[in-house]
Amino acid sequence: MNHDVFEKNSLILLIGILIVVSIGGLVQIAPLFWVDSTIERVRGMRPYTPLEQAGRDIYVREGCYNCHSQMIRTLRDEVERYGHYSLAAESMYDHPFQWGSKRTGPDLARVGGKYSDQWHGDHLTNPRALVPESIMPGYPWLAATPLRTDDLKAKLQTLRMVGVPYTDPMIDSADRDLKAQIDPDSRAARELLTRYPKAKIVRFEQRAIKEPSEMDALVAYLQILGQMVDFATFDASGPNLR
Repeated sequence: MNHDVFEKNSLILLIGILIVVSIGGLVQIAPLFWVDSTIERVRGMRPYTPLEQAGRDIYVREGCYNCHSQMIRTLRDEVERYGHYSLAAESMYDHPFQWGSKRTGPDLARVGGKYSDQWHGDHLTNPRALVPESIMPGYPWLAATPLRTDDLKAKLQTLRMVGVPYTDPMIDSADRDLKAQIDPDSRAARELLTRYPKAKIVRFEQRAIKEPSEMDALVAYLQILGQMVDFATFDASGPNLR
């Protein structure tokens, strides 16, 4: 092909570049309009509870994603260490998703249920008290910091606008559900479980404050990671898809 016409005429070269970039952009962007049809919907996935969502926001705020990924690859060594490989559907309600590739600390995609709430609280307060070789900073102030809830309903409504299926009853009950998740024996806690199956009621031996704290929220988030899908019965060919 004769390139002289492009090399000697900057305007033609610019037009050619724009055409090539436009075609490449369309190839990448156009499929996103049909992305919903390429993500499997797995049985068990649900929106985060108000407390879990608040904990997730704290997780992002404190930069936990800089050292912990939440994406288990299909490689044998990763599956044997962390558990079932990650599914795209597990992040369908995450804004933003926390996949990552930096692992200064371990991957957290399956950390839910692996340790007790008290362990997480103690670890976040003083990591080296439980893991001597840890280089993770401590977050002791989380236990004494009341969780901000004045924008809770607005936050859930915003997430609904971008596709998270929060219903009106979920949004209307947000404040009560948030408090119920730290009150194991209450009727509100039982009602919470009807709206959010598999939600973990946060239990500590001793609380620094009576109202929900940032520590409660972060632990609630960590404890639900990897717990929504029952991988013991998961079959990618169909039974767990919906």
